[in-house]
Amino acid sequence: MTDIATEQQDDTTPSQYRVTAGELRQFIERYERLDAGKRDIADQQKDVMTEAKARGYDTKVLRKIISLRKKDPQEISEEEAVLELYREALGM
Repeated sequence: MTDIATEQQDDTTPSQYRVTAGELRQFIERYERLDAGKRDIADQQKDVMTEAKARGYDTKVLRKIISLRKKDPQEISEEEAVLELYREALGM
């Protein structure tokens, strides 16, 4: 008895889309290595913040500064202007 799904796939699937176990395994393993590296970096970042907190720094403010440093100065100015407008509207 012939497996119709396999037979149909072989007839209709272009060769460039066929899955090879070795290539699939390589993609998965590369992704897993990158994911492990990402976890290592996140752990190191956490260690930095733990050390900063132990030295008396406010880590919430440090994270905000890090976020601001990633932005364009024009974007920061626009956000601050909107924030000030909202504060004034709320009487803050």
